[in-house]
Amino acid sequence: MQTYTIHPLVVGANETDQGIMTYLKDYGKRIWIPIYVFYIKGGDKHILVDTGLDQFVVPDGLGETYGFQIMEFEDALSTVNLKPEDIDMIIHTHLHNDHCENDYKCPNAQVFVQKTELDFFKSPHPIDHRYYPDILDGVNVIEVDGDTTILEGIDVIFSPGHTVGGQSVSVNTSKGRAIITGFCCNDKNFPKTGPAIAPGVHINVMDAYDSIQKIKDLADILIPLHDLSIGKRKKIP
Repeated sequence: MQTYTIHPLVVGANETDQGIMTYLKDYGKRIWIPIYVFYIKGGDKHILVDTGLDQFVVPDGLGETYGFQIMEFEDALSTVNLKPEDIDMIIHTHLHNDHCENDYKCPNAQVFVQKTELDFFKSPHPIDHRYYPDILDGVNVIEVDGDTTILEGIDVIFSPGHTVGGQSVSVNTSKGRAIITGFCCNDKNFPKTGPAIAPGVHINVMDAYDSIQKIKDLADILIPLHDLSIGKRKKIP
């Protein structure tokens, strides 16, 4: 089976509360969360998981504090010798704005989204304000429905709860199955003992809990969607 490497690119950062990541845990602890684009290298396609923020403001020196560079989308892609027009495929974990603001810059990309997520995006409940109505304008969206093989060695796993149609991205690597979570979390969601902790932001907390346990059990390599340590790594594995 085809193997790949995953290259985390930091294209923004937000200051928030740890409780946004971990349900009923660590409220009041202020943290920074990186916004990632993941480049999946291998095979004959240039593949991204999420495209991150288009515009952002972070304090000077923030990246250096945490051991990674925070770059604009185009600059981040250039570190892996790519331009936006080179991208063939974008797989979205979900459609909150901080995961898809740069889609429009990739005119040749097919964009893979869960059908339930796309349906909700078109008519979101007001409780979830992070769906920007024009963010997919002009984008070539491909709907998938449930667990689906995208390419040999790359699968999506339906992971609802944080959003109605989140999907985690499973990538075959030389060290086993690496999974980029389809929901917002960091290392605190995965304690060394006991069950994983559901994302603090969710549409359905029971679905969110079930999804995170499932992904924890399936992964040989876990890649939490907003974990600070991931940005320090040039490639996984």
